Formats: sequence, structure tokens, C-alpha cells
Amino acid sequence: MSGFLPEGTTTWVPGLIILIGMLGIVVPVLPGLLLTLLGVLIWAIDMPGTTPWVIFGLCCVWFAAGLAGQYLIPGKRLKADGVRTGSLVIAALCGIAGMFLIPVVGFFVGFVLGLFVLAYLPQRDGAVAWRRTKAALKAIMTSIGIELIAAVLIAVTWVVGVVIT
Repeated sequence: MSGFLPEGTTTWVPGLIILIGMLGIVVPVLPGLLLTLLGVLIWAIDMPGTTPWVIFGLCCVWFAAGLAGQYLIPGKRLKADGVRTGSLVIAALCGIAGMFLIPVVGFFVGFVLGLFVLAYLPQRDGAVAWRRTKAALKAIMTSIGIELIAAVLIAVTWVVGVVIT
């Protein structure tokens, strides 16, 4: 064994890190996509030969594609629906405040409430505010979906690497 992981943990420790990363995407507490890539990196460091590094390189491509898609695709949709980036930042801050006020679901409640209030205040039109809030939530769900797809592609690539090495 050429790596730093204890004997017998070369596969399951990176696999656990990848799984935790995927859970971190669904429950946005951890940097999920980054953790999935980190799991593959730890595996590549611990394995001899060049094949693990080729697998890691492919996973880096999935990671970069996931990051790019996660920001580009929903961003176009948000602009079309009139949701500004500043509103999302303020809504995220409301979500962080919500985490401290309401355990477990506070971030989501604070985020949605912040989005709605920010969309409502300029025009005092509940229908427009709700349409923009729904558009932002759809964009966020699209972003999470893209990130999850990238993480699954990283995990599948890693599993193939484990099988062929």
C-alpha cells in the first residue's frame, strides 16, 4: 500500500466521504460536490499507479461541469423571471438567520420568506412576488439537481475506477 489510509480502508473511507458529500448536496449543510471530489482524491493518493489519477482527472471534469451548470443554467432562468442576484444573497442571509430561529427547516423557511418579501416590497403585488419566489425556488432546485447529477457521475466514475484497479 502506497498511501496514508490504514490497511483495509482504501475503498470504504473514500466511499463514505463520497456518500457524505452526496448527502450534503441534498441537505445543504456541507460542500457536497467538493466532498465527493475529495473522496476520489483521497482514494487516488492511496492507490498505486496512474489509473486512479486518470479516474480523478475525469472526476475533476464532472466537478467543473457541475459547478458551471449549477450557476449558468438557473441564472438565465432567474434573469428571465426578474429575480436579481442581490435578492438571492439577502434571501440566503434570511435563511441563515432562520437556521438559528427554527431548527432543521429554518434555512428553507427564512430563505423563502426573504425571497417573497424582497419580491413583494417594490410593487406591493403578491401575485408577482409569488411568481418570482417560485421561479427562484425552481432555479435553486435545478441547481441542486445539477450538482447531484455531477456527484453521481463522480461516484460512478470512482466505482468504475475501484473495479478496474
